Amino acid sequence: MIKIHMFSSATKVAGQGVGSVYTELISLLRRYFPQDFDIRINDYGRSDISHYHTIDPQFYASSFSPRRGRKIGYVHFLPDTLESSLTLPKVAQGVLNKYVIAFYKRMDQIVVVNPNFIPRLADYGINPEHVTYIPNFVSQRTFHEDDADTRAAIRARLGIQPDDFVIFGAGQVQERKGVDDFLTLARRHREFKFIWAGGFSFGKITNGYGHLKDAVAHPPANVTFTGIIPRPTMVDYYNAADLFLLPSFEELFPMAVLEAFATGTPVMVRDLALYDGIIRPYAMLAPDVDAMDRQLQQVADTPALWHHYQDLSHAAAQEYSEERLAGVWHEFYTAQARLAPRRGWGRHRDQQR
Repeated sequence: MIKIHMFSSATKVAGQGVGSVYTELISLLRRYFPQDFDIRINDYGRSDISHYHTIDPQFYASSFSPRRGRKIGYVHFLPDTLESSLTLPKVAQGVLNKYVIAFYKRMDQIVVVNPNFIPRLADYGINPEHVTYIPNFVSQRTFHEDDADTRAAIRARLGIQPDDFVIFGAGQVQERKGVDDFLTLARRHREFKFIWAGGFSFGKITNGYGHLKDAVAHPPANVTFTGIIPRPTMVDYYNAADLFLLPSFEELFPMAVLEAFATGTPVMVRDLALYDGIIRPYAMLAPDVDAMDRQLQQVADTPALWHHYQDLSHAAAQEYSEERLAGVWHEFYTAQARLAPRRGWGRHRDQQR
């Protein structure tokens, strides 16, 4: 049995995707491979593999211990994505940026959830040969498509009228998530109902906190901000929605989109190069708020188009299913356990030998 020690503080802050990715993976490994992997959480005893999900300083310090075995780092952000999420003093931001890359360079292998991040990591001196792409996934035990009767009951419980066209968005309330554009669309379409689930997970250092806090407190009449709600409750909102909209300017592989796919909800996202090869085949893409406006009206007015994107969500749910990714993770951990820890990183050190 392979000893895998998971290091994470992701669940301490509610309403962030890193925590969702972490809990989904732990559940998958314990459900599918109880006889193959001995999974322990924040355990500093000897292990075959140490998988770091967050970049806490105590985890960084632990990476110097020979007891850690093969060190795996999960990349959920880069310095530039942090800068678009948090408002920090310039000096503090610079220190944090250097620390993030130093942490990643302590790892023997990096896992990215988006293949487009591999060349960006290379720009920071991390050898692409030591980076593995494994996409995110969600369990359909938690996120599933309800039948019409159940969906109608959910909508009634949430105060949604039978003929309401509902646009649902989810994520931290911050500028990077495109919440301002979400509100702009709501003001243009008073005939639709807009719901956003999420809050200010990082408080006052959240980018755009000042004006967004006021917007959340005084939204248009057709907009509801639910605040941070438990993940098991989120499935009701996806099933109640007619369209899931994530107008983010910067993402890796958003869990909220996968959750929408799993519930058979049509998806619209901002047209980002980062979505190439992962979300682009399955969703409506719009470069700006005006294009979102046009496509939103089209899908609301055209049932055949709505059903087309629902079919694409079903296809995406199969591609990113828990069952398929279970085999990918088993193969990855088994292969890593056979390898010894490396001695360190330089700029593409292995290529220069």
